Amino acid sequence: MNRKRFLSSMLAGGTLLPGIPAAASYSYPDYTKKPIIPPYLKPGDTIGITCPAGYITLKEIEPAMEQMKSWGYTIKVGSTVGKRDFTFGGSDAERAEDFQQMINDPGVKAIMCARGGYGFVRIVDRLDFSRLVTKPKWIIGFSDITVLHGHLNRNYGIASIHSKMCNSFPEDWTKADPIQMDTILSIRKALSGETMKYTTTPTAFNKLGTVSGVLVGGNLKTIETLAGSKSDLNTAGKILFVEDTGEYLYSIDRMFWNLARTGKLEDLKGLIVGGFKVKPDDPGEEFGRTVQDIVLEKVSRYDFPVCFDFPVGHQKNNFALKCGVVHQLTVDATSVSLVEK
Repeated sequence: MNRKRFLSSMLAGGTLLPGIPAAASYSYPDYTKKPIIPPYLKPGDTIGITCPAGYITLKEIEPAMEQMKSWGYTIKVGSTVGKRDFTFGGSDAERAEDFQQMINDPGVKAIMCARGGYGFVRIVDRLDFSRLVTKPKWIIGFSDITVLHGHLNRNYGIASIHSKMCNSFPEDWTKADPIQMDTILSIRKALSGETMKYTTTPTAFNKLGTVSGVLVGGNLKTIETLAGSKSDLNTAGKILFVEDTGEYLYSIDRMFWNLARTGKLEDLKGLIVGGFKVKPDDPGEEFGRTVQDIVLEKVSRYDFPVCFDFPVGHQKNNFALKCGVVHQLTVDATSVSLVEK
């Protein structure tokens, strides 16, 4: 059979390849009700650890397990920990099943993604979030897990925690530096219900102002790839934070153009620019603009506050942020603060 003709006939006739959802029939809900805040954890509660994206071994998550046990929590290790399907923590089916079990298990009060990498977008449409709506629980992670933060916020309004994961816990807590300790302990604060408050040194590039709104965001490249999908991030009336790593400046420019052209800056309350680890330009292909230049060009027509160098991203000073929760952002000449309302 002619493979090209066969595939064309399959698509023309509306037949879908296995595991690929019918995007054309989706109506893109826009969750605008009061955010759903999962119950905060108490001593003795269980945190489940699973691998919805990249693979990791049991030995590699042991420092995180021991640290969270020292906080008074019980740990449940998912079936995907230690599994490997090339770069993934098991096959798509295995990762989806493990994550679904964590969602459905009434004894699991929070779910920590063991690491990022790539892979959540491959399973997000296989998951049934109905139990999470009726019995919400905190889901923790960043980078590739931005897919889930966006999906939960867009469709259900469920708050989640953007933070370091198991692969970022120090092997020896006694040898960790203060920033490592503070960022890991910020996860504990977020899970236990402490009011999150961060202050950082202002930069000359900041745009001043004070605003309040639901906090959303994550990895900028991932946000770009979600545009037009079920997990597309709704930023209207919200404070957006972004970060990225290993991208060329021209690619960062393209991602910010995506934010502008998809309307994500139109009704934004405020913009937080976190860490951006930039890949050096190829010789002779210099882009000629900084991250600050790129951002300020896109927001020049708006009057919302913007801050740079916020402590979030693929870096040591990556503090826990509660996505889907109302915060106040204050950017003035002497300081920058982000405070949970």
